[in-house]
Amino acid sequence: MLGKVICLSAIAMFCLLPAVATFAQTPVTSKEIGGPETGIAIFYSDALQGKAVTSGEKYDKDALTAAHRTLPLGTRVKVTNLKNNKSVVVKINDRGPHGSSKRIIDLSRRAAQELDMIQDGKAQVNLEVVP
Repeated sequence: MLGKVICLSAIAMFCLLPAVATFAQTPVTSKEIGGPETGIAIFYSDALQGKAVTSGEKYDKDALTAAHRTLPLGTRVKVTNLKNNKSVVVKINDRGPHGSSKRIIDLSRRAAQELDMIQDGKAQVNLEVVP
């Protein structure tokens, strides 16, 4: 009898694995993280070009990527510069920003260019998770 219980438990776990794996890959939405987020964005130094980031990828200043403290890696986020209303969608592939609690995202150089914030070095932005 004990052998049958163990066997059935193993079968149940095997049957649930695909559902668990699918759930783990489900993208998050702004509503699930408490809605849009507003704060300061800065961009990575060119000196980091080619260095590994949290996801295992190498930082590419020409990619549309960013670092966020809590969003799952791979999450796509629409970043809007509140000064000029320009927006860009980036993929979260790193953790940060580290330090200041006013900063909410670190952007790749290209993302910063798209937002027209290179000259200022930082910008007040709004973040919204996109599907």
